[in-house]
This record gives sequence, structure tokens and C-alpha cells, in this order.
Amino acid sequence: MSTPKPTPRPSSLPRPQAAQVVNANHIDHDAEVARAVTHGRADEQGNVFVTTADGERAVGQYPDATPEEALEYFAKKYVELVESAVLLRNRLSAGAPGREIVSAAKSLQETLPEANVVGDLKGLSATLDTLVADAEATESKQAARAQAAKLAAAEDREELVAEAEALAKRDPSKIQWKQSGARLRELFAQWKDMQRSGPRLPRAVDQELWGRFSEARNTFEHKRKEFFAELDKHNAEGKRIKEKIVAEAESLSASTDFRTVSQKYKDLMSQWKAAPRASRKDDDALWARFRAAQDVFFSARDAENAALDEELKGNLVVKEELLKKAQALLPITDPVAAKKELRTIQDEWEEAGKVPRADISRMENGLRDVERALSEAEEAAWQRSNPETKARTSGALSQLDESIVELEKKLEKAKSGGDDKAVAEAQEALDARRAWRDQLAQTAAELD
Repeated sequence: MSTPKPTPRPSSLPRPQAAQVVNANHIDHDAEVARAVTHGRADEQGNVFVTTADGERAVGQYPDATPEEALEYFAKKYVELVESAVLLRNRLSAGAPGREIVSAAKSLQETLPEANVVGDLKGLSATLDTLVADAEATESKQAARAQAAKLAAAEDREELVAEAEALAKRDPSKIQWKQSGARLRELFAQWKDMQRSGPRLPRAVDQELWGRFSEARNTFEHKRKEFFAELDKHNAEGKRIKEKIVAEAESLSASTDFRTVSQKYKDLMSQWKAAPRASRKDDDALWARFRAAQDVFFSARDAENAALDEELKGNLVVKEELLKKAQALLPITDPVAAKKELRTIQDEWEEAGKVPRADISRMENGLRDVERALSEAEEAAWQRSNPETKARTSGALSQLDESIVELEKKLEKAKSGGDDKAVAEAQEALDARRAWRDQLAQTAAELD
């Protein structure tokens, strides 16, 4: 056994220091040990005692060491308790749950009466009392914040559910399925994110909101399936009808009965417009076939018309000369002689035959103008003795004057546009109106 060492007198121990502080982020370990050893003693046999309000209490033995070393050993164990308290305070300051800190601080406090350490156990217990009180206050605030967060989270989910329900309630015929479906998927992703990272809602609230959200999704999906099933049915009917139209159009494309078949193609176009739509792919393909069949037919018709017009150009030359002869009769001064000469021109006109399609209207209208002038001259001659004739002649002159002004404007417009054909037609019409005007003016003079 080692030789007993003298027990150190109080004057040989470190001088007392201020009580430990556990409100800092860290502590001065050596300073805390120096404070702790003032609350105990050690004898020469290594027995260590802590001083409490009830007297000394043995905390252990540290043989083969000096009393100072033994006392310091148990003081360091005390400082470990202080450090635990500091750690709890720092965790509370960092935002740790107050409930956890209260539990840990009380557990630490319960070990103090029997702790085999040397230090200010009473002061540490009082410090832990303060820490527990602060942690309980923090726990209350945290609970209030948590409740507010849950209410806010419930409101956020309510908005999400309301939007999903609004999407599901829309009229299927007015829903933009692609955009609405994408939005519903976004809402579902937000829901999962809220569940994963947001505050946990009360079970009843969470189940009620999820039930509504799930029902909205199911309703939307059910409507989507019904809508597209009906659309497929509608498209199939449109495809069936349009395939029939296309088949008929293709069967007519080689026909040379241009007049009859042209009308049939117009009828088929009306049927196409009235038919339901097929799917975009089918509709485009069928339309391409329909147009191709029309193009074949109308290209052949246009080619034949062009060839026919070329053959009729000789007839046009003859009728151009006949029209000049007829227009030379204007103004008509002798209706009887003019009628005889015009009858000869009309007979030759019929014998000349058809003219190209583009010239039919111009030629026929030109001859009609002369025929109308003759008719008016005959009427004027017959009405010469009629007292009302002057009034009617005056009105006719006024109307012809207005007509001539309009034709002059039309002629100027045609000249500005550089359209030779339009210029020629406008000039012929204007010449005819002027001739009528001259004829009517002469009649009016005769009546005077």
C-alpha cells in the first residue's frame, strides 16, 4: 500500500471562483474545474467528498494519486455535467423543440443528488430550473407557431382542393383537356410536397381534404375518358361518311360530262362541310384525296374549255364585226330601217355560233344594248303624241346621264388598273349609253 499523503489544508486548495455560467455558447473548461474543486475535498487515501447543503457526501476514491489529482478528477466529471447543460441551452437557442429540452434538462437534474462529482450541485440545479422554465416557455411558443402553421397548411390544401374540384366540375365540352390535365398533375405534385415537407395536419382534416382531392381527380379522369370515347365514336362516324364522299369523288374524276359532274362536285362539297369531323389525321388524309379527285376532274375540264375557246376564236372575230355594225345604227333616227338592218345582223349573229366563254357576256350584252335602244326608239316614236311622253323622256334622259357618269368612272378606274380587257368593256358600255342618250335627246327635241 502506498504511503499515506497529508490531507491538503483549505489554504492549499484553489481560491473560490464565481459560479458557473451555462448561458454561453461554450465554457472555459479550466476555469470551471477551478470553481468546482472549491466544493469538495480529498484525503490522503484518495477518498473524495462533495460539499452539499446537508453536509459532505462521499463521491468516490482515486487511489495512487495526490488529493489534488483525485479532487480534480471528480471536478472534471462535474464540469461534464455543466457542459451538458450548456449544450442543452445552445440547442434551445438554436430552435430545438422545447419539449425535448425540458425532458433532457429534468433528466439531468434528477441525477445531481447522487452524482459522483465535485462541484456546485445546488447552483447547477438552480441553473437547470431556469433552463427548464425557458424551455417550457419556448415549448408553448413553438406549439402556438406549430398550430398556426397547421392552420395555414390546411388553408393552402383547401385552396388546392378547391381548384381541383373546379377543374372537375367544368363542362366536358369546354374543357381544354391537355392544359387541365397538366394542371391537375401539378396540383397532385404540390399535394405530395405539402405532405412531405409541410406540417402534419390532424388526421381527420387530412383525410377529409384528401378524400375531396381524390374524388375531384377521379371525376376529372372519368369525364375525360367519356369525352374521348364519345369523340372517337363521333370521329368514326365522320370518317365513314367522308370515306363515302371521297369514293364518289374519285369515281367521278375521269368523267367528261363536265356540266353535270361539276354540279355533283358542288353537292359533294356541301356534304363534306355538313359531315362530322374525323380525327385530324384521317380528316387531313381524306381531304387530300377529295381535293386530288377534284383537281383531276377540273383540270381536264379546264383543258377542254381552253381547247374549245381556241376553236371559237374565229366565231368571235365574226361577231366583233357584227357588233360594230349593230352599234353603228346608234343613235337610231329611223326605227323602221334600223329594225330591218338589225334583224339581218341578228340572223348572221346566230349563224356565227358560239364564242369563247370569257367573251360571251361582253358580246351578248353589247348586242342587247343595241336591241334595247331600238325598242326604246320604237316606243318613243309610238308615244310622240302622248302628253306624258315628254315627262317620261326627261326622266329617262336623267337616268342615262347618271349611268354615263358611273360608266365614265368605271372606265377611268380600269385605265388606272392597266386592265385592257376591262377598259374595252367599259368603253363599249359607255359608247352604247351615250348613243342611247343621243337618241333619246333627239326624240325629246322632236317632241318639242
